[in-house]
Amino acid sequence: MVLATLRKKYLGEVLLESKKITKEQLEEAIKESLDRKVRIGEILVEKKYISEEDLLKALSISLGVERRNLAEIPEVNQTVLDLIPEKIARKYSVVPIKVKDDTLTVAMVDPANVIFKDDIQKMIGKKLSVCLASEKDVQEFIEKYYVRTSMSIDLEDESNKKQIEGDDDIADTNADSAPVVKYVNSIFFDAITKRASDIHLEPFEKDISLRMRLDGDLVSFQSPQKKYYNAIVSRIKIMSELDIAERRLPQDGKCRVNINGIKTDIRVSIIPTIWGEKVVMRILAKELFANLGIDNIGFTPREIVLFTEAIAAPYGMILVTGPTSSGKTTTLYAALKHINSEDLNISTVEDPVEYELRGINQCHVRSDIGLDFSRFLRAFMRQDPDVILVGEIRDKETAQIAIQAALTGHLVFSTVHTNDTVSTISRMTFMGVESYLLADAVNLIVAQRLVRMICPFCKKEVKDLSDVVYEKLGIDRTVKIYKGSGCKSCDDTGFKGRTAIFELLPVTSAIKKLITSNANDMEIREMAHKEGLVTLREAAIAKMVAGVTTVDEVFSVTSAVK
Repeated sequence: MVLATLRKKYLGEVLLESKKITKEQLEEAIKESLDRKVRIGEILVEKKYISEEDLLKALSISLGVERRNLAEIPEVNQTVLDLIPEKIARKYSVVPIKVKDDTLTVAMVDPANVIFKDDIQKMIGKKLSVCLASEKDVQEFIEKYYVRTSMSIDLEDESNKKQIEGDDDIADTNADSAPVVKYVNSIFFDAITKRASDIHLEPFEKDISLRMRLDGDLVSFQSPQKKYYNAIVSRIKIMSELDIAERRLPQDGKCRVNINGIKTDIRVSIIPTIWGEKVVMRILAKELFANLGIDNIGFTPREIVLFTEAIAAPYGMILVTGPTSSGKTTTLYAALKHINSEDLNISTVEDPVEYELRGINQCHVRSDIGLDFSRFLRAFMRQDPDVILVGEIRDKETAQIAIQAALTGHLVFSTVHTNDTVSTISRMTFMGVESYLLADAVNLIVAQRLVRMICPFCKKEVKDLSDVVYEKLGIDRTVKIYKGSGCKSCDDTGFKGRTAIFELLPVTSAIKKLITSNANDMEIREMAHKEGLVTLREAAIAKMVAGVTTVDEVFSVTSAVK
């Protein structure tokens, strides 16, 4: 009796049979794959025809190998890890899972690569049992078992063993030792792959806290032992070109890291506390910023029209307001990118310069030598500017120079720290700006906040909300409300990414009259509502109704409509 050999199915066949894609989508991906020399599966995911999980399931069937979720496997012991060194694990994107008799089970990103498998088999001298894992799973496994273990749990190199009994810290001279360098790199790797905006390293009496800000919330991560802390801080100082011997004064610096071929700038701030130096690092993800424009930061179609009309004006002022980390800089940079052209002379003064903009003259405030916002603004006026960006209006002098620039034929962008659009007017007059000058100079005021977006992979409808909630929102029960239940893709938070909500106040002739007559906030707000003002609360509710964010975000980020 002859058994027929079963033919392995191609990836495209599996996806077609499971009705994940159409024939036209497959043909499109095949053509693009040949042109770009990129795998078909990657193109299908990139175009959002399938999810990464769909791809992994289809690859598992196509290759005839098991799909493993590495987060669910039992702890891997050191004996198994020693069979595949970290260098090989990274080179081939392969990690060991378990060994039984003469067979090692490994998880690979590319189980179809026969050359990789042969190389590994020759190196370890054992048979291989191969399963499929995602690239993210493999990278996290490497960071967890090969890097973090040496600093977080119980392994010590020879230099550590030479410490004097009872000493709690590694000497600063070990800041360049391999375990310290690997650990600091692993922190950056985690932060960038998880798209964190900030990293916080905080020393306390007996331990260290490592937290990262993900989608606006601080989340705790596995921390290093305290005895390693000084060496870790010294390593960060070396990378940022700071003084490693200075521990009594605050220090600020900047470094650049290269993770998976992506160069990312890190802004470093260090302050002394009673238990040691606290380090906060802001991640400036240039590759994310490069794709941002006024059409994809959260504006509605109506808001895009209002905003583009204002920034296209030959002169006047656009003010963006909101608390720290509400996305004001991103909005202003998106505006500059939109209007930037060879026939415009654009200059900015910022504290600090967060992203470099091609073709734009950017200046960094240096208060220690007297180079503040107002001094730079006075200098700009002798530089034949068309457009000026002032990072923040903090005082009367800066406000007055910016207003004068807007009134004398220049387009001025700036930020102010206020709660909404209308209160920005009273804030500027409180600084000492004459109301009639303010009315003539300002074209548009924008207030904004950031709201977390629901994870698309675990999004589900909420059906147990009370009548009071619907009443506060001003909607009825027929409106569907969603939230994220939490999954691996969003680290069980239910959220993935953030978007902005906006309140735009065009300074129309009616608003100008009220400002000039020194009307109070309530009167100006009443007129703005008559002219169609959409408040931050209303903008957040619209995002919630569209299934973008949750009811909790609406209440936590915005105040009630007045």
